[in-house]
Amino acid sequence: MAMNVLKQRTVNATLDKSRKWYVADASNQVLGRFSTEIANVLRGKNKPSFTPHMDCGDFVVVTHAKKVRLTGKKWTDKIYYRHSGHVGGLKSQSAKDVLSKFPERLVYEAVKGMLPPGKLSRSVIKKLKIYPEDKHPHEAQKLEPFPLPLMRPKALKAIIRNV
Repeated sequence: MAMNVLKQRTVNATLDKSRKWYVADASNQVLGRFSTEIANVLRGKNKPSFTPHMDCGDFVVVTHAKKVRLTGKKWTDKIYYRHSGHVGGLKSQSAKDVLSKFPERLVYEAVKGMLPPGKLSRSVIKKLKIYPEDKHPHEAQKLEPFPLPLMRPKALKAIIRNV
């Protein structure tokens, strides 16, 4: 009887339980690209001991959330929805309005949307701490700088042109 190779799973018995704390500066970062990197670190995909069904990621503290960038006309065209729970309680706001009232919500919703749905993601998203300015209460955790990938030259030119 032949065994189906595609159904075999590898269980990592030597799972690295140590969690690091990273601090990520969101100033002048494009929201989607930045959120992708955060979601990968929260899930633990940057570790060799990554296991999809376990929470093996690290903590991420995001500072300067109010200085995040959106490309194109997303400041006015991107709509965020929330519901009060009552009949007719659907509220909608543009990204510009959300940034002025709740700057943390832009980064939170972007990262949450990049995590798979389910119980595991609800526990993973709790390791994300977002602050609109550079002040945060996590100095005692020995924060390391967030490992952002190198920016492309075209993106650097756009940043220099806008500053």
